[in-house]
Amino acid sequence: MYNLVLLAAKPDEWTHDQFIEWWRGEHADMTYGLPGLRRWQHTEVLDALDDRRSAGWDGLSILSFDSRADLDAALASPEWAAAVAHVGTMKGRRIAVMGEERVMVPETVVEA
Repeated sequence: MYNLVLLAAKPDEWTHDQFIEWWRGEHADMTYGLPGLRRWQHTEVLDALDDRRSAGWDGLSILSFDSRADLDAALASPEWAAAVAHVGTMKGRRIAVMGEERVMVPETVVEA
């Protein structure tokens, strides 16, 4: 998988809950249609291990594609343009990085 990883912080005038509701609600509706999107994981940030360096973030999204070419195609799509336009002039912060995924510990099935 080739991933686009987004770490985001809410605008100052929003509450954390408002931001998560928006991200997982109306903004998610803009994202579901991205061409080539294979998986989307979203984590609501609830705690930070080190307040000095890690605090102030509200959520993390990992959008997964089969390849860098598929991600590039999604980023060039009208669906991506619409998602970016939906964010508009929101004054939150974000970090966006991309890279190849490597599974370090596979999921295990726990039998009941």
